[in-house]
Amino acid sequence: MQVWLRHSAPENRHWSHIPTGWLVQNTSYSYLSFMKTAHTSSPRWPALPRLRQIAVVLIISLLIAWVTTPVFQSPFSLVLKRTTFIAMVMLLAFTVSGTWRLQWLPRWIPRWLVRVTAVCLLAPFASLTAYVAIAGSFMNFIRANNLLSGFATSTILALFFGSLVAVAAIKREDKQRERADRLQLELEKNALEREVLDARLRLLQAQIEPHFLFNTLANVQALVEAGSENAAPVLHHLIAYLRAAMPRLNDADATLENEMQLVSAYLEIMHMRMPDRLQFALRLAPELKGLRFPAMALLTLVENAVRHGIDPSTEGGTIEVGGKQDTNNIVTLWVADTGTGMAETAAPGTGLANVKARLQACFGKDARVDLHELTPHGLRVELIFHPGAKA
Repeated sequence: MQVWLRHSAPENRHWSHIPTGWLVQNTSYSYLSFMKTAHTSSPRWPALPRLRQIAVVLIISLLIAWVTTPVFQSPFSLVLKRTTFIAMVMLLAFTVSGTWRLQWLPRWIPRWLVRVTAVCLLAPFASLTAYVAIAGSFMNFIRANNLLSGFATSTILALFFGSLVAVAAIKREDKQRERADRLQLELEKNALEREVLDARLRLLQAQIEPHFLFNTLANVQALVEAGSENAAPVLHHLIAYLRAAMPRLNDADATLENEMQLVSAYLEIMHMRMPDRLQFALRLAPELKGLRFPAMALLTLVENAVRHGIDPSTEGGTIEVGGKQDTNNIVTLWVADTGTGMAETAAPGTGLANVKARLQACFGKDARVDLHELTPHGLRVELIFHPGAKA
């Protein structure tokens, strides 16, 4: 499927297409609707010159009047009034002609030529009107040779300066339009990238949640099959844990405090399953409790520590989960276990890769996951990021 996007003002008659899937189509619908309305709706009244344009024209008129006063041999005030009137009429022609749709116009004729032509056609009429007003009547005007020569000179100057200023203004408008188009497309691109990123996060989280739930249920099943007296308490804790965890599986506002509560509940369950082989400690700095954090991400590392560190070890071990923030506001979270370590376990799998992807999606590409082997055995996984960074 393709979404067609017109990314230029009415003057530019070219289209570009963006091949994409359903995600781009859905997320860009409102933006495309806005662009369509902006480019197809016509104003109820013709556009009028803006104050900035009027100010520029007044300054140019003042300069032209000051330079040409000796040529006309007239008072400066009269030349200034006449020049200002002609310039304002030409500005009005330039502005109004910019709103014309002109669907009948051949495609090979550029729109800028239409605007310059409108200015040049109206310049003689504006000059004629000014000189007739000075003469008092049209008959007086045609009888005065000095007014006729002045009219010719004014018309030539108006055509020269008017077309020159019009071309410069059109080029400036084109640059502003291109800049605005780039900004609009950049905003759309950022919005689409955010939607794609959110979709990736949902996919990654969907891979993590069943992974954790099935493994925990398998542990409970093993206790039941072994006839352990801890089966009922573990199941009780699991039910309580799931009641607390399920509303947070897709919670975009999850905090580290929420995550540590889930980690604590999970480790309590694992401790009941192997009380002699698993000990744990939680050490989170109080100032980090309210920090926004991807739901279930830290829990995934804890589960990996149990599965790949403590479970394979005949002696068991201790799991420590903590977090701190240094003077540069860099946050370091860690999950350390004194189990078998990296050498005797499989290479980092999907769970760790998903955690890294989610961490970078929330805190930017500088966020990282570091692995450190402990002495004499064990593994420490660190999540390092700046909480103020954006993806």
